[in-house]
Amino acid sequence: MDSIKPTDKKGENLINEQIEASYVLVIDESGNQLGKLPIEEALSIADDKGLDLVCVAPNAEVPVCKLMDYSKYRYEQNKRAKEAKKNQKIISVKEVRLSPTIDVGDYETKARAARKFIEGGDKVKVSCRFRGRMIEQANNTKDLFLKFAEKLSDIAQVDQQPTLDGRNMFMVLSPKMQKKKK
Repeated sequence: MDSIKPTDKKGENLINEQIEASYVLVIDESGNQLGKLPIEEALSIADDKGLDLVCVAPNAEVPVCKLMDYSKYRYEQNKRAKEAKKNQKIISVKEVRLSPTIDVGDYETKARAARKFIEGGDKVKVSCRFRGRMIEQANNTKDLFLKFAEKLSDIAQVDQQPTLDGRNMFMVLSPKMQKKKK
């Protein structure tokens, strides 16, 4: 068994003279097997066809190499990667802080801000930090959080119920999945 590097320094496939195996299993550009050939013969076949010999399975007992236009292959790979990156939706978590003694006006303002975040596709972390004796109002704050979630229930769902963690209470809301219309 020949000892070869699976990839070069940049993490790309080995091509042409970079392949250090003495024998390789060659597959032509249409997917047909040409068999186990010495590396020199495989390189000459690739050169005659104007293609590159690319090692696609370097860790096999006999490394598998394919005849292809490597620059075209890399271009298409990069194009697919860019398309996939463009189509992905990045969800961030925004935070809204409430207080156990919040007034109606402030409560409405926080609810509007959370609604704007959720409509934008973001998750919302509703939190409250208890200071001093405020910790005694934890049950009231839990009710406040549930009321907050109910106010946004038309566009949001509760991912994580209100939980008390030390001197902090938090809850996570996320956008409801919209059903696609036919």
